[in-house]
Amino acid sequence: MATKTFSDGVALPASDINTYLTNSGMTLIKSQTVGTGVTSVVVTNAFSTDYENYLVTYNGITNTGGEVLRIQLGATVTGYYGNLIYANFASGAVSSVGDNNTANWTHCSGGVNNFTNMQATIMRPFAAAATSISAPYQDGANAGHKSGWLNNSTSYTGFTLIVGGGFTITGGTLVVYGYRRPT
Repeated sequence: MATKTFSDGVALPASDINTYLTNSGMTLIKSQTVGTGVTSVVVTNAFSTDYENYLVTYNGITNTGGEVLRIQLGATVTGYYGNLIYANFASGAVSSVGDNNTANWTHCSGGVNNFTNMQATIMRPFAAAATSISAPYQDGANAGHKSGWLNNSTSYTGFTLIVGGGFTITGGTLVVYGYRRPT
């Protein structure tokens, strides 16, 4: 599709606006404020037929550092596979943490100086097919990348953000975007 250039003062036909919106990249699905001292956040009506892939972000406060956020799709508590491969800042030593048929994807985000950031791409959660995840990871001593998949053919409309390691999170905003596919 060619790039359309718009000019000030020129009327826009509905077809141009609809084409622009349909091919606009990412669309905000929902934004949800996180409570105080919570150990999980349930997110409903996040996935649908409208999008194939999604970006989930969270910025908030945790009570300590280390592995903080996990993701569980729907009520599924088995079949999660993946790896966090990371390196230590000081030594450069590389290590990994695996998910082998676990109850959720672990290590989707770490915590640093009482703050937690997460950016996870979840691919095909609504499709009745295997779902995968990709997320950067960082904590106070390490950084790396989490990749994995959920070994089933269930269609999901929501997920739960679970706080791991016995920690809690407070405040911040959890946001879900849908990735548009060009038509």
